[in-house]
Amino acid sequence: MTFMENTTEVHEFRLLGLTDTAELQVPLFIIFTFIYLITLIGNLGMIMLILLDSHLHTPMYFFLSNLSLVDCVYSSAVTPKVMAGFLMGDKVISYGGCVAQMFFFVAFASVDCFLLAVMAYDRHAAVCKPLHYTTTVTTSVCVQMAIGSYVWGFVESAIHTGFAFALSFCHSNVVHHFFCDIPPILALSCSDIYVNEIVLFILAAFNVFFALIVILTSYLFIFIAILRMHSAEGQKKAFSTCTSHLTSVTIFYGTVIFMYLQPSSSHSMDNDQMASVFYTIIIPMLNPIVYTLRNKEVNNAFRKATEKMKILFRT
Repeated sequence: MTFMENTTEVHEFRLLGLTDTAELQVPLFIIFTFIYLITLIGNLGMIMLILLDSHLHTPMYFFLSNLSLVDCVYSSAVTPKVMAGFLMGDKVISYGGCVAQMFFFVAFASVDCFLLAVMAYDRHAAVCKPLHYTTTVTTSVCVQMAIGSYVWGFVESAIHTGFAFALSFCHSNVVHHFFCDIPPILALSCSDIYVNEIVLFILAAFNVFFALIVILTSYLFIFIAILRMHSAEGQKKAFSTCTSHLTSVTIFYGTVIFMYLQPSSSHSMDNDQMASVFYTIIIPMLNPIVYTLRNKEVNNAFRKATEKMKILFRT
């Protein structure tokens, strides 16, 4: 560790990374590169598919395209630096780089949180009030809900980042994590972080519980509506439109609750790192896979796009 006097200004941070074991650096670089490529290809491919296929120009896929964009950005805020650490041993990040990494990660992770809630509301409107769906979830409503998610995400991130980097860092510049997340940065400060911990807990709790209330309430009404359906085929079709979203919600919120909504005394850096790897690197890769495997409309659009590509290559 690099210890500093109280008067020393921190110009850079040294990320501890996931492991210092030399034999694991190249294999982990290959694994993380593969995951990152799948993340980019899957999410950008999903966006292109939605843009190009007119059958996917619906509110559900509008929100899904935004979710894919968000997954790309917040994964890109973290993963390339992790890969550079494995390949070149470059685990130093500048002060400004650390600020930027935290800001963009927190902003887009928060947007992700609210987009999942908005998508639950969309499914509720589609299943419970199908006759009024087109007049309830209009284009302007979709845009307003998406913009609201982005605005709140950026405002929240500005609060967290501003509070975190207003602190004094005089004990050490070694971040016991693989990226500049809020808890490990707070752990480096020699200032009183009580207010920061309260703000972190309140905002994270608001994000998680507000979004979860929207999601759980929406799905409660969805399940009631499905049970009231007389047609087994109708029940199956209605439920199939929700399974992909439910899977994404379970994975995302499970790891976020584990990471942020526990007392600081209960935090284990090793456990936090494993949870962080999951929601920063694995989840963005899983979302397009989940939606592709469980969605007939996406599969049909993908088949059409593949057939068009084959025709183009033949000519």
